[in-house]
Amino acid sequence: MNIGEFRHLITIKKQIVEQDINGFEIKKYDIHATLWAKVSNLHGKEFFEAAAIQKEKTVKFTIRSVKTLDETMKIEFQGKLYDIIFIDNIKYENKYMEIKAIEVSISG
Repeated sequence: MNIGEFRHLITIKKQIVEQDINGFEIKKYDIHATLWAKVSNLHGKEFFEAAAIQKEKTVKFTIRSVKTLDETMKIEFQGKLYDIIFIDNIKYENKYMEIKAIEVSISG
């Protein structure tokens, strides 16, 4: 993998739960990590499979391996927020991860 392709800065956000002054739970997202990534849209067969289930806004992020990453986290990229739907440890080498994520509203 060419490290020069990792030219986009992304922010991984982890959900935390706090209580407001009335004792109600408030879900927030705090920064877990800021990473350089290769970012690409789905194309070809992957795009048409995503479109078939109304997930056309799916983006593929490739990053260096992060052991603490999981599907409950979100990715912020260029002012948009993405839900992580799949994480692939490429070739099980613990070097790079490919993350498929779908765009969601910024309020989440």
